[in-house]
Amino acid sequence: MVELIGELEHRLRSSGMSSWPDDVFNAMALEAFAEQFRSITAYRRFCEGRDATPSSVRRWTEIPAVPTTAFKYMDLATKEAEIVFRTSGTSLGEQRRGRHLVSSLALYRASLAPPFREYVMAGSERLRFLSLIPSPQAVPDSSLSYMVAAAAEQFATECHWLVDARGQLDKEMVRSLTRTVSDVGEPVLLVGTALSFLHLIDFLKESLPRPLPIGSRIMETGGFKGSGRQTTRDELRQGLFEATGIPSERVVNEYGMTELLSQMYEPVLIEGPEAARTHVAPPWLRVRALDPMTLEDLPPGEEGLLAFFDLANVGSVCHILTEDV
Repeated sequence: MVELIGELEHRLRSSGMSSWPDDVFNAMALEAFAEQFRSITAYRRFCEGRDATPSSVRRWTEIPAVPTTAFKYMDLATKEAEIVFRTSGTSLGEQRRGRHLVSSLALYRASLAPPFREYVMAGSERLRFLSLIPSPQAVPDSSLSYMVAAAAEQFATECHWLVDARGQLDKEMVRSLTRTVSDVGEPVLLVGTALSFLHLIDFLKESLPRPLPIGSRIMETGGFKGSGRQTTRDELRQGLFEATGIPSERVVNEYGMTELLSQMYEPVLIEGPEAARTHVAPPWLRVRALDPMTLEDLPPGEEGLLAFFDLANVGSVCHILTEDV
């Protein structure tokens, strides 16, 4: 497993977003499956119940996908974890939050950098980060907080954490920073969840905002889970434009989840507004849409349950079945 993690990390750092041949992806997927089958007892039993073993499986699509719900009931890891990320969902109670045991933070960092550079930085070397995501010091088990901090370490001139662990906005800091960057004309990257942006819009409407400098952009992720607040995508982006001056074509939506170590982004900053609502996966992540009754692949264009095979998950389980459509 250590050798496989090292090989993957090297490939991710050296190849960036260059495409991977199918046979290369498949060979690494089978190798990862063999290690996970050997090391994780619960997963091995799950696969044996579906007549799928390293000796019988020939394609990555034949490897059984684990439902995200399983992460709420058991720990799935091939070796000792360096960090444990927990989901935010608490519908089953605080003790039933999903847990993703991450065996290699170096591999995680190698997987998050290339797509972030490609689709969020989009040609900018460094930007000042304004984060509506709590810092990893405030929320140490948040994969999103860790991701923003790791990206900031590589791509930010400075990173300002504008909310506390509960998501409460530091209004004085927001006033000061928006005034400063507007005065000097310094472009910024504003990152946050959809809900955090609603709170920001509410505040900025009251404080007569000044537009953020040209070249600024927004990375928006997540929804309104447990908040009671809802809005449409178009309404949110219109509100962001009115509050910050950043147009919708400079708002990049990120799709990710605690159970996956890789992220997908809309390529709007490099392909234009016509690319909105299309998410691009990095080459070590494969996406499938499955029939919810049979879990068979659906033809292109049909809606189905999303499943992901993420090689960055080599230390836990690569093939994940979600409840997303």
